[in-house]
Amino acid sequence: MGYKGNKNSVKHGLSKTRLHRIWHSMYCRCYYPSTNQYKNYGGKGIKVCEEWKHLEGFINFYNWAIKNGYEKNLTLDRIDNNKDYCPSNCRWKTLKEQSNHRTNNVHYTFNGETKTSKQWCEIYNISQTTLLDRLKRGWTLEQALTISTKGKHRKVNLRNSD
Repeated sequence: MGYKGNKNSVKHGLSKTRLHRIWHSMYCRCYYPSTNQYKNYGGKGIKVCEEWKHLEGFINFYNWAIKNGYEKNLTLDRIDNNKDYCPSNCRWKTLKEQSNHRTNNVHYTFNGETKTSKQWCEIYNISQTTLLDRLKRGWTLEQALTISTKGKHRKVNLRNSD
């Protein structure tokens, strides 16, 4: 890669920027087994496209980022989590948007709509802990989402709720 102090490294003056840190983290997740997240990226076969690979590829990544909506409050997100980092599979999203796109999210379908548990909890104004606890106790998704959480120790007779 020619990154760590190599005299052949490209000089671009951007190595201390947020975009460079994002690019470097992306690269490390895919190619360095010692990186914390390698198992979820490189370990699963996720790579960086040739256009963005190596230090020279950072300039291509930088130009793509600027042309494709990069802002300081956004993070790099892969559209298809099973595919590589490349211009056609990446976009800029907020952390909240990106957290709803994680591969380990559990999705629930209610009233014909599928959302993550976190999204449903925001809509129905309940905590994820409450939702998951109710589901573990055998409540239906409808009951878990729609029965009020007000009144701390209120007992709800679910057997007669039809």
